[in-house]
Amino acid sequence: MIHIVNYGLGNLSSIANIIRKMGGKSCIANHPDEILTAEKIILPGVGAFDHGMQQLMDKGWIPALNHVVLERKIPALGICLGMQLMCKGSEEGVLPGLAWFDADVVKFQIPAGQNIKVPHMGWNTIKIKKNIKLLPLTEQEQRFYFVHSYHVVCNNPEDIWVETSHGYPFTAAIAHNNLMATQFHPEKSHRYGMQLMQHFIEFSC
Repeated sequence: MIHIVNYGLGNLSSIANIIRKMGGKSCIANHPDEILTAEKIILPGVGAFDHGMQQLMDKGWIPALNHVVLERKIPALGICLGMQLMCKGSEEGVLPGLAWFDADVVKFQIPAGQNIKVPHMGWNTIKIKKNIKLLPLTEQEQRFYFVHSYHVVCNNPEDIWVETSHGYPFTAAIAHNNLMATQFHPEKSHRYGMQLMQHFIEFSC
């Protein structure tokens, strides 16, 4: 059973649908107590960093999240804003993040003269930097769907899982032990996203 954290932001039904389509089971967790015995969690999210952190604080999610992720060490997958909230902080706001990763979130700074728009929106091929069960190393080209104006910068290069490019190379996914997170949206990425979610359903630390 995968618990999808409902803190007021995120494509909850889309994530639940893809889990069901891949043969997994999920439930929407509407209260922090519901995840205390969870086997796996997904932290989704769309929108602004400070709004996301404020929602987590106001609804009492942070102690429960820290307990299951840092103490129980269950597999946790962050998606889009969920990935950014796992970092120390963001140029988009002033509130501290969860700090599960030694990483910061910065706004795209597209070099002058390049006709590249922000937000970064659409399909990108990816480059896998290290072998994680959710996206095994392969020669096959894989494409995922992105919608974001800010991206993650890892202070620990070993946390970089996937890279892609939008004006310049940037980190598209991060991973460390039981923690995994993607800037792209698996639930919107068709067969590539379905494969990733299938691997998360089967994942064990």
